[in-house]
Amino acid sequence: KKTKGDPKTGQEEESHTCCGCRFPLLFALLQLALGISVTVLGFLMAGISSSLLVRDTPYWAGIIVCAVSLVGFVMLCISYQPDEKTCIQFTVKLMYFLLSALGLVACVLAVAFAAHHYLQMTKFTCDSILESCQCKLDTADPLGRTFVYQDAADCGSLTSMLNLYLLLQMVLNLIAALVCLSACFVMWKHRYQVFYVGVRFYPLTAIEGQQQNV
Repeated sequence: KKTKGDPKTGQEEESHTCCGCRFPLLFALLQLALGISVTVLGFLMAGISSSLLVRDTPYWAGIIVCAVSLVGFVMLCISYQPDEKTCIQFTVKLMYFLLSALGLVACVLAVAFAAHHYLQMTKFTCDSILESCQCKLDTADPLGRTFVYQDAADCGSLTSMLNLYLLLQMVLNLIAALVCLSACFVMWKHRYQVFYVGVRFYPLTAIEGQQQNV
């Protein structure tokens, strides 16, 4: 039987703290790098034209991913306690799991919005009018919707730069979504019993062995 004072039990507990098992440090670093990249790129897109919608400049997704990585780094500063013996440790882990899920949803939405806008851009016919760039999907339709990009006199440079930024946003947010999904999977797999049971199976086995001995 195993007790908390046994060397084997201590070795098992230590095995949970090695090579990122205590916390996937690589995921936190990737989330921070991707979050900063998405945020900076989103603000750069917002600077191209003042008429771009918030959904088309997904800096909000990058900010959420950065917040997730910061929670992860806070987790590294907390002393490891087996079986979630400290309330703050469990709270931070649960917060990281939920924020990673939120970051996953935000990044998927950002990819969807960027892909939709990019597909529209490939079908646009644009003309420069005054200090704006006006684009239409179907020039033959007089009632067709007109997309106006303010503060953009050169439609050629606007469309080429915006297409590049949208492609980068799709790639970066897709990678960030995969990283957040992987982080959720690692947290779920590593601490599945903790989220729902709160104890491990081997203490129950030890208790049953003690009862049989008695």
